[in-house]
Amino acid sequence: MKLPADSTHPFVRLLRSFWVPTERSMRAWALASVVVNAGITVTGAGVRVTASGLGCPTWPRCTPDSFVPVLHPEVDPLNMAVEFGNRLLTFLVLAVGVACVLAALRMAPRRTSLVRLAWLQPVGIVAQALWGGLVVNTMLNPFTVGMHYLISSGLIAVCWLLYARSGEGDAPVRRITHRDIRRLGHVLLAAVFVLLVVGVGVSGTGPHSGDALASRFDFDIEAIARFHADIAYAVVGLTFALLFALHVTNAPRPARRAALALFGVELLQGVIGYTQWFLAVPAMLVLLHVLGSTLVWIAALRVVTSLRSRDREPAPVSPSPTETAAAL
Repeated sequence: MKLPADSTHPFVRLLRSFWVPTERSMRAWALASVVVNAGITVTGAGVRVTASGLGCPTWPRCTPDSFVPVLHPEVDPLNMAVEFGNRLLTFLVLAVGVACVLAALRMAPRRTSLVRLAWLQPVGIVAQALWGGLVVNTMLNPFTVGMHYLISSGLIAVCWLLYARSGEGDAPVRRITHRDIRRLGHVLLAAVFVLLVVGVGVSGTGPHSGDALASRFDFDIEAIARFHADIAYAVVGLTFALLFALHVTNAPRPARRAALALFGVELLQGVIGYTQWFLAVPAMLVLLHVLGSTLVWIAALRVVTSLRSRDREPAPVSPSPTETAAAL
């Protein structure tokens, strides 16, 4: 397919961004994939806090006899619309993932590292959609619901890595901070992931199950919420330690800014968490807390990728005619 080279039509520019990609457009699609995967994570939480988890009581159909919402005596139309709307967003996420694959495949020169990362997106999105069917068929079992969120977190990590790698070369990793500081960054990222896992346990024990028929984890809500808060304190402490280490070693500004941004998001997330607890966990604050957890995860990924770099491998240089003659 040949596209006009100088067209100013927005649709043509959109097509060119992945059919005739540049490094800039590749990064733009990768960033878009981060945004849409984060967005569907938050809207999925919206399905849960509005008790719309079984708004479409079957999968892949919305109702036993229809793929689209139809009036059903046992399902509230609003709940059905919310759940079906979230299902439709999957197609937007998939479209962005496919655009990333096309852009990576058509990059000149093609970079195998980007192609592999890009392919993980549509594969992961399809797997996530199939897992969503399991969530419905298990009547919103808290384990399957929690894994749904964690799979999304994994997809966000892949998307962020694609974004970071598309702005780098393919040379071996080069540290731009001290080795121990980079290790601290990895420990911090692992601690944030543990925080997300325990947060899933809190959500699966709390009041917002997604539907009155859904089961709950048999944990003591106060005990697991306190455990979640303890891990959050550890994460904040690790972030402060990393921020201090980057400052005293005069690390590159992007790394210091990334750590400072993570620290700020964590503090805001803590305010939301304590406020929702003391206000008996209102739905809107739960939704904001899920948004905050997603932003904390993205900010932590940004910190880790800011602690190293990859140079661009030099292009092979053809020998001059004089050098060739001398060699002969």
